[in-house]
Amino acid sequence: MKILVLNCGSSSIKYQLFDIEKKEVLAKGGIEKIGLEGSFLKFNLPNGEKETITTAIPEHTTGVRLIIDILTSAKYGVVGSINEIDAVGHRMVHGGEKFSKSTLLTDDVLKDFAACSDLAPLHNPANLKGVDAVKEIAPDMPQVGVFDTSFHQTMPDYAYMYALPYELYEQYGVRRYGFHGTSHRYITKRALEMMGTAAEGTRIITCHIGNGGSITAVKDGKSVDTSMGLTPLEGLMMGTRSGDVDPGAIPFIMEKLHLDGHGLSDLLNKKSGVAGISGVSSDMREVNAAAESGNKRAELSNTMYFYRIKKYIGAYAAAMGGVDAIVFAGGVGENQFDCRREVLKGLEFLGVELDQEVNARTRGEEAVLSTSASKVKVLLIPTDEELMIASDTYEIVKELR
Repeated sequence: MKILVLNCGSSSIKYQLFDIEKKEVLAKGGIEKIGLEGSFLKFNLPNGEKETITTAIPEHTTGVRLIIDILTSAKYGVVGSINEIDAVGHRMVHGGEKFSKSTLLTDDVLKDFAACSDLAPLHNPANLKGVDAVKEIAPDMPQVGVFDTSFHQTMPDYAYMYALPYELYEQYGVRRYGFHGTSHRYITKRALEMMGTAAEGTRIITCHIGNGGSITAVKDGKSVDTSMGLTPLEGLMMGTRSGDVDPGAIPFIMEKLHLDGHGLSDLLNKKSGVAGISGVSSDMREVNAAAESGNKRAELSNTMYFYRIKKYIGAYAAAMGGVDAIVFAGGVGENQFDCRREVLKGLEFLGVELDQEVNARTRGEEAVLSTSASKVKVLLIPTDEELMIASDTYEIVKELR
């Protein structure tokens, strides 16, 4: 069965086409700058090279149509026609409390999903555009939604509630939802497979560390707490996001800088984090280079970044009464050995022993990074959200046949 996975952002579409029974990626690429000048599609060729097509892409339907044209073209195609694609799986960002698992996208489901848009005004409408685009091009194509928030719907109420007036939860759904759920679910599944154990009785801390980052406490294979909250802003220090900040600082900053709500959101989401502290970049590679050359703000940024990850790991180990495995994923978690080293330094009291040589030479591939004597397994698992989406889509669609 061939499954097309779409991840639609406000001005972008990432895609992968899977032969899911063989777990093979037949094609992958992405569109950038939808609705903007200089829009383009970049995709991988079978020989590993990349091809870029620059063309006007005014909206998502045009983008999805272009992707399908490339997938079926004589020059670049991997399928003869759209009829060879059996289903489309979509990354859907915010499912609120409505969706605790991946779901076939019926009209009623889409209506419920659209009702969550005020919780994710940038992401959910873009996700819907992708669904509508496929509907217009292939009306009978089965479509499945895989929600970033669904993995975290197993959190207990004492973990997801904020200490705000309860009416805010009842009327507006103000609570912790968590994100990166598809990634946390994938790396939890792989961690259990690598450890050769069932989920029951395990305590795993999954660290999705990249330009956006979150940490999840996973007990018995289920999310029991996570660092992101009502929005993806809460939690860790990220590339341009502040992460945790004293709520009392908010009105103070607004008053001093004469900001309205939009201005404050822009400050916290786009001008803070690693970029805001270092003054260099949101890219950890550039910040590391600056720190190595003696830039004090870059050094401070790194120290803060690592410290906050360590602090969440310690908190979640306490919440679960211990930890059996710590898993690193995401662009930084997978590729930056010094991040893993600095985060785990000082956690020996938990039973963590990092194999420094293995850690230093490993990037971007599955590996056990702890010593054989370590009481806590330290694992590197490159995340694969697209495969998870394709697998969920397959499981749902095959029941329709």
